[in-house]
Amino acid sequence: MPRFIVHYGIHFIVPLLIGLLLVKEDKLKVTLILLAGILIDIDHIIAEPIFDADRCSIGFHPLHSVWAILLYCLLPFFKKTRIIGLALIIHIIADSADCLLM
Repeated sequence: MPRFIVHYGIHFIVPLLIGLLLVKEDKLKVTLILLAGILIDIDHIIAEPIFDADRCSIGFHPLHSVWAILLYCLLPFFKKTRIIGLALIIHIIADSADCLLM
């Protein structure tokens, strides 16, 4: 249960808190983009099985690979991709926490 709370808390509560409490302009837009970071889980559909509670996503799925994560870490350095990069990094942090708690 703690693993579930940490994992999904980071996926949903952290983006909500950042978007609603720390952002000054376009709160709703930024919050929705931060929440949309979960969309990189689309790469789960090519895995067999699609969902496995005991599988670490980091390094297993293409959008969770080391190369993808390095790209996500570059995105916040550019104004146009800053929020998207933050959203993807939050997602990777959530999945990494999940892996650590396995």
